[in-house]
Formats: sequence, structure tokens, C-alpha cells
Amino acid sequence: MTVQGIPSPGSGLRLHLNENTGGCSPRVIEAIRAMSATDLSAYPDYRRDVPACARHFGVDPDWVVLTNGLDEGILLTALAVFGRVHDPALEAIVPVPAFDPYLTSTAAVAARTIKVPPGPDFAFPADDVLAAITPHTRLIVLNTPNNPTGQTVPRNTIRRVAAAAPHATVLLDEAYVEFADGSFLNELPAHRNVVIGRTFSKAYGLAGMRVGCVIAHPDVREAIRAVTPVFNMNIVAMTAMHAALSDETFLPRYVAQVRESRERLYAACRRLDIRHWPSSANFVLMRVGDRASEIVTALAAEGVHVRDRSRDPHSPGCIRITAGVLEHTDRAVAALEAVVAAGMIAAGGSR
Repeated sequence: MTVQGIPSPGSGLRLHLNENTGGCSPRVIEAIRAMSATDLSAYPDYRRDVPACARHFGVDPDWVVLTNGLDEGILLTALAVFGRVHDPALEAIVPVPAFDPYLTSTAAVAARTIKVPPGPDFAFPADDVLAAITPHTRLIVLNTPNNPTGQTVPRNTIRRVAAAAPHATVLLDEAYVEFADGSFLNELPAHRNVVIGRTFSKAYGLAGMRVGCVIAHPDVREAIRAVTPVFNMNIVAMTAMHAALSDETFLPRYVAQVRESRERLYAACRRLDIRHWPSSANFVLMRVGDRASEIVTALAAEGVHVRDRSRDPHSPGCIRITAGVLEHTDRAVAALEAVVAAGMIAAGGSR
């Protein structure tokens, strides 16, 4: 039987979906347990939730649309841009390698998707993205830090892209920005065609709750809200968001562990002679060679599940490992060492 979503890989350490490997704040569990039967039987009222989310991001509530995870925010943005036009000539530009929902969302609205390959060492292809903009361009998706590479898009490049396509919406996915240095949010008022997507799935550990939002100038936000289901966010997810935001020590503590975990993964790759790229997200991309799928299976046998990115033509031979709690990272390194000892990874990931 084929079911929707990504099936669980089974027992073992989940380092394949960039989740918070330490879970969520204990306050989230406490808040959910305190909910009543009537809390769950009534439709949600977002008049408290939207302002709370807006305060967290330092924006006006009129700029915010709550979404069922950022995945829904991506789809809603595509619907807002293309859904009422029905013009097969209109285009979306997506630099690759990319998060799969960019491509599925643009396909869902029958947009023509222009894929722009990365530069050397996954550098953002700024000139190629700018060259791809045409009068038919209506959506440009930028991801910073990028999934799966962990690379960031320079701020000035975001400005250049937004200025070069005033007739288009620039969707800036900042799902991993808590692990990086700085958001574009403070520049959003100067760029009315930019929509910023944020999520509570990664840093706050609410992936199972599906809590996200899109932030944009009210003119753009109104088009997105117009295609948003009336009750798209459930009350348990909203309760979880409030509780997560009330714990001011959880985020900095976890971000510190992620950053140290990245360093430990880099050190392991240098020691084991595995090609890798510095990351600003909570994962590290590494090239293990043309036996990548076998290596993913071998790591799973060691109790560590990682993401196989080798089938993507723009990241051949690569796997991606989540950087989270230090104990989990150490287990991942031990599993990598076992795979190398078995001779499955050639020096420099070239095999």
C-alpha cells in the first residue's frame, strides 16, 4: 500500500528530515495536557495566535498568515500567484538543488518551472537567476539557508533579485534561519514583492504539529489569505506554538548544540576524508560517492537514518545528516566511522 507523506524508516536515530532531534520544549507537553474537551470540540479563533506569532517575528499582525507548516505556505503562495490566472506561459524560477515542495507546488498550479543549477561548490547562481527573469516570471523561490546544501543567499543578492523582478513574487524560505546569522525580515518593508516563510518545525521541535507562517506586505498577504482555508491551523498546534514561544531558554540552548554538532561532523569528515560543505542550517551535506544508497542502508543498519540525496542530478553521490543533540551527532559519527572501516566510502567521496 502506498500512503501519503514520507514513511518512517523504523527504529533508530532520525537524522534524515532535519527535525529537532531533542524534541520540543517541556512546556509544550504541559500545555497540551492541560487542554480541555471543549478546547478540542470548538473551531479555533486566531485573534490571539496571529498577534503572538507577529510579536515573535517583530512584525505587524496584518503582515502574517498562519500556515499548516511552511509546506502549506509554499503551496498557498503558488496558488495566490498562479491559481487565478491559468496562463501556461507564466513561469516560476527555482534554484536547485531545492526543497521538493517548491517543485510540487509550482506543478500543482501548472506553472512552467525554470530550474537554475548551482555554481561551483553549490554557490548561489545569482547571475543565472537574474538572467532567467523574463516578463513571464511570476514567482522566484529563494531558500536561505538552502536545503540540502546549507548555503546562504547573500542579502545583496536577495535585494537584486527582488529589484529585478518587480512584477513577480519572491518567496524567501527561511526555515533554517535560526541556525544561521540573520533574517531578511528587517528589510521586508522596503521590498513589497518579497514573501518570507518561517516555520516552528526545526528549531522549536514542532514538526509534528505543523506550525508555520508567511510574512508579507498586506497587499501581497491579502492574496495569500484569500486562498487559505478558514480553519487551516488546529487548536493543538496553536497551543503548542504559544507554549514554545514562552520558553526563552529552549531555542538558544538547542541552537548552540546544533552549531557544535556541525563542527563535530566537519571534523569527522576531515578525519575520514569525506567531501563536505560548511552549513548554516541544522544539517551537513557530504559526498560519499556512487555507493551512496548502499551507504544509507549501511548507516541504517547501525541505527542511524540519513537522507539520500544522490538521486538528485545536482547533488550526485551525496547524503545529508541532521546536526542536532550532541549525543546523537556522536552516534552518527561512530556509524560513519564503521562504514568507512568497511571500505564503502573512498577517499574524498570520489568512488
